[in-house]
Amino acid sequence: MSSNIDYTSPSTQFTFDVNDSTLFKKDQQNYINILGVEQLNTLENTSLLDIFLSKDNVVEPHYHQNAAELVYCISGAAIVSILNPFTKKIENYPIKPGQVANVPQGWWHYEVATEDDTHLLAIFDAPTPEVILGSDILTFTPANIMAHTYCLDEKQWKKTIAPIVPSTYIGPPKNCNRVKSASEKQKESDCKCKHKPKPKPKQPNYMNPYPYHYPYVYPYGSYGSYY
Repeated sequence: MSSNIDYTSPSTQFTFDVNDSTLFKKDQQNYINILGVEQLNTLENTSLLDIFLSKDNVVEPHYHQNAAELVYCISGAAIVSILNPFTKKIENYPIKPGQVANVPQGWWHYEVATEDDTHLLAIFDAPTPEVILGSDILTFTPANIMAHTYCLDEKQWKKTIAPIVPSTYIGPPKNCNRVKSASEKQKESDCKCKHKPKPKPKQPNYMNPYPYHYPYVYPYGSYGSYY
């Protein structure tokens, strides 16, 4: 197998600390590190993203135009969701430590962490994992084109996508204060009801075993007298 790498050059790299190469950071629990040929010059058709997520955080919908992706779960848990272009359906694949999900090249997909401290490793068969992000598609496509193509109100479209930040990578944003939908509120309410503790049964009052007993009133005369 031929290679264009000069393995005798003093600048040739064989090791690299991925912790020193952050692609995106939302906060201390949600960030992505990258390793590609720019970081390690002996790589050829391999690269990776080291992904850390807390529960309910999402690697935004996107696709890789130059590579297939193998998502390996190191810790925590996540759901890898893929739009199958042949069936036109979103297919959801839950993964836990030791499990993988394979995303073919160019397929629209996203990952949602279902536990805190989720750690995923995304491995690509390309020297650099090129990506087209959903946030970029929405914000960089001219509003008049979107409105005309899909018969939308252009002003309403601009208002709707105004909060979207290009290259979001991990959502939702830290300052998200989105109003929850009726279905989300109902789901939370149902969850709270399931976990609501049952009321404790009333304990008997042993000092007064007959709490509803009243003094007997004799029907004839005064108390204690029948006459």
